[in-house]
Amino acid sequence: MKFGGTAVDSPDKVRHVAQLIKSSHKPGNDVVCVVSAVRGMTDGLLSIADSVRRGDRTSIEDFVKKSLKIHTDIASGAISDKKLREDALADVRKTIGELKDVLGGIVLLGEVTPKSLDYLMSFGERLSTPIVAYALRDIGVDSEYLTGKEAGIVTDSNFGEARPLMDTTKLRVNHRLGPITKRGAVPVITGFIGADQHGNTTTIGRGGSDYTATIVAASVGASEVWLWSDVDGLMTADPKIVKSAQVLKEVSFAEAMEMALFGAKYMHPRALEPVMDTKIPIRIRNTFNVKHPGTVITQNPSRDSQKIVKSVSAIRHTALVDVSGGGMVGAPGTAAKIFDTLARNRVNIMMISQSPSESSISMVLRKSDLDKATTTLELNLLGKVIKQVNVSDDVAVIAVVGSGMRGIKGVAAKVFGAVAKRSINVIMIAQGSSELNLAFVVNDSDCERAVNALHEEFGLGKARK
Repeated sequence: MKFGGTAVDSPDKVRHVAQLIKSSHKPGNDVVCVVSAVRGMTDGLLSIADSVRRGDRTSIEDFVKKSLKIHTDIASGAISDKKLREDALADVRKTIGELKDVLGGIVLLGEVTPKSLDYLMSFGERLSTPIVAYALRDIGVDSEYLTGKEAGIVTDSNFGEARPLMDTTKLRVNHRLGPITKRGAVPVITGFIGADQHGNTTTIGRGGSDYTATIVAASVGASEVWLWSDVDGLMTADPKIVKSAQVLKEVSFAEAMEMALFGAKYMHPRALEPVMDTKIPIRIRNTFNVKHPGTVITQNPSRDSQKIVKSVSAIRHTALVDVSGGGMVGAPGTAAKIFDTLARNRVNIMMISQSPSESSISMVLRKSDLDKATTTLELNLLGKVIKQVNVSDDVAVIAVVGSGMRGIKGVAAKVFGAVAKRSINVIMIAQGSSELNLAFVVNDSDCERAVNALHEEFGLGKARK
């Protein structure tokens, strides 16, 4: 079971989480728990890293005091046994003391390296996890809390986006967690954190707690992974855009991979990797709506859940960059030069389209990367490889996802017909040969109308079994 940041940000919620774990923890039914940082803590640590770079000691002191108060308030309210409460508060104060020392050290150095940033980012989970473990003991469930490093998650040294070394991790996690579950206790593990072969703390990217949960599940051979969050499951569309959006009962791993970046439940696509081979199903459930069965992500969904289109999603705050020039035609390596130049400057490209004439390449990227991308292209390639850079800075990507689209004739016609009926102009189109996802770009002002039109066209608002 993995619990997100919104599930542990108050004493009542922590007690609720402890009861949820207790209700599933029975003889012959072991539970392993993964916990995220309290909501807002990870973002707070990121912004304090900027204060460190500026040498802003006042902001740092305020942040440390605020973090101490948040976590001591949660621990004090969530744990009723006096001795356990004192132990939990002592742990919180000790970790906050370490955080203060780390921030002081980094300020003196005046720089934040990827390695020191990972160490800093680990404190969110290291503060929330012991509170959940003590809350479990408080209601009579033996538990032991561990960092990802202590649990045996070994990664490479790519700080910020580390990848687990799965063979080593499986051996170590089994060796570490086996004795804890055998004695009937619940291991409570920090999400998001691992360690490289040298013992340095690493983090596995945003959405990393989901990833930790699937890594641990694959290592211990879990029967299911339950990702508890603040939504009922994966949905047919964003309910903020489409009022009639429904929760999907069942999706395949391939569909979930496509939906991961779009849906109301943001899930790192990498989080699916560890369990895909083992065929362990993932269930997305709502911590605050326990009666709802949620969405099951499985290798082979049942036939009645195989609709042509499962969901219509949108990515907003994106921009379109179009590079063109006659010199690009028939010149091998042009695309490689463009993408390599952008990659070296850490610009991530979300979507690509190129015409067969080879005279232009269109790329979609986050709006926050736009300045960096255009400056990079102008400085390095304009007038050499490319002649022109055109930018549309306020577009949205609409994605239609569903494994039932594969091999079905007329899906694209239906999609673009529905959009054309609303007089919405399509700027760019991309579809992979897997046919799981048809994505296109429209002006951001047309985004909500386009999503609603497609949701209606494919009958996704109808209540499903």
